[in-house]
Amino acid sequence: MRLYDYGLSTLEQYGLTAKTTSRIRGALLCHTEEGLLVLKEFSGSEKKLLKQQELLLSIQEKGGSVDSYLANKEGSLISRDKDNIPYTLQRWYDGKECDTKSREDIQRGVRTLAGLHKIMKLPLAEEYMGRSLEEEYLRHNQELRKIRKFIRKKGASCPFEKEFSSSVEWFLKRGEEALAMLKASSYKLLQKEVRGEGWICHGEYNQHNILMTRGKTAVTNFGHWSYDVQMVDLYRFMRKILEKYNWDLSLAKEMLFTYHQERQISPEEWENLRIRFTYPDKYWKLANYYYSHNKAWISEKNNEKLRALISQKEMWKTFTEQCFLQYPF
Repeated sequence: MRLYDYGLSTLEQYGLTAKTTSRIRGALLCHTEEGLLVLKEFSGSEKKLLKQQELLLSIQEKGGSVDSYLANKEGSLISRDKDNIPYTLQRWYDGKECDTKSREDIQRGVRTLAGLHKIMKLPLAEEYMGRSLEEEYLRHNQELRKIRKFIRKKGASCPFEKEFSSSVEWFLKRGEEALAMLKASSYKLLQKEVRGEGWICHGEYNQHNILMTRGKTAVTNFGHWSYDVQMVDLYRFMRKILEKYNWDLSLAKEMLFTYHQERQISPEEWENLRIRFTYPDKYWKLANYYYSHNKAWISEKNNEKLRALISQKEMWKTFTEQCFLQYPF
């Protein structure tokens, strides 16, 4: 029964009924008396959810369009069905996802992010402070060395292992360079600003979480939010786009200019962006996935991703060196 109900019965706890429903990514879209709402199974921390709602309501009050939660008749953000499965209900928007093939959509997504970053702040709750980038880079570099040692010891036998073995020194060198740059940078000053001002990151700002509606842009899925240097959102969004555009320098500069016009990037943030683009994030991610999963079978898709990264490595290195030469442009 649960497969077909998908928590729909919990709408009674809100005094609502669904006129029509349809499935969207990981949720049920409901047309109700309250408008368009999304019903989703909940698996996180209720304490963090309450803090997230505080953030979303704060953004709404300042004019942002986000997927805030509805409280049920008992005043709770979580409702349980007859099987005791928890669900949440959120406001939704009738729009299309940001099209990464459209430069206009990309720029709109960047402008929206900059606008959000100006208003995304709350008094600091230390338990939701983002992880230290220095510790992250140090750990990732250690993991790359560990995987290199593992493959050397057993012998590279499959295409992925061979491609990794022949490329790891180059990428590890970039990782070490990025860590050294970070240690010499103003990163600790940026972290201090985050703590002092309560600046918040979305945590998963990508094309799927940007909805283009008539006259406005809505942002959804804040479940990975944290207090952190906001450049992490801009970096991740830019990186995903630029990988699709073969590290197009002109597009990158357009994105940076659009963001800077809406919310000025400080010299320290500019430096932080340059460091983030220097670190081989995706290479580490693929290697880590290989090491922590079934090594007897590696998907051809991951082989292709690794080959694509290796083929783009000089293009990516040149991009990083040229894009951030001069502050701001």
